[in-house]
This record gives sequence, C-alpha cells and structure tokens, in this order.
Amino acid sequence: MIVRIMGEGQVALSESHLAELNKLDEELLAEMNNGDGPGFRATLQALLTKVRELGEPLPDDSLEPSDLILPSPDATIAEVQELLSDDGLIPGP
Repeated sequence: MIVRIMGEGQVALSESHLAELNKLDEELLAEMNNGDGPGFRATLQALLTKVRELGEPLPDDSLEPSDLILPSPDATIAEVQELLSDDGLIPGP
C-alpha cells in the first residue's frame, strides 16, 4: 500500500504492518478524546516514525495514488480530526 505523510512524501508499506500501526492509532485517538495534547504529539510522532521505519520511500518524482494519508508531524488535534474515518487514521483489522 502507498502511504502519504502530508508535507513529506510517500512510502510503500506492507499491509502486514497495519496491526502494529493500529495500536498507535488507537492510542492517538484516546489522547485526542481526552484532550491530552502532549500525549497526542508524542504518539503522532511515534506513528509517523514507525511508518518511515517500516516503509520504503518512493522517489520524489513518483506520483502514485495514496491508499492512506497521514497528517504532517506538526498537525494540530483539529487538523488530525479532519482526516479521521470511523477506523481512525489507520484502517482497522
């Protein structure tokens, strides 16, 4: 699957990693619902770092359709809420 991190680019990521990423996504949702700004920021960074670690960056000139779009590292809670689906940022199992 192709994942876009807004403001950074795209990575190719195996769907086998979705369960691992979903744990961070659930944590992020809980922090958003509780108004935990520092926790939200830390978990968002952890989620994006994990995507970068597990994914293979696509060349900058590659324009593949994105299967998943994640917020930029400096996104606010309100901006992330706009990207949410019923499953959060990462599709559930």
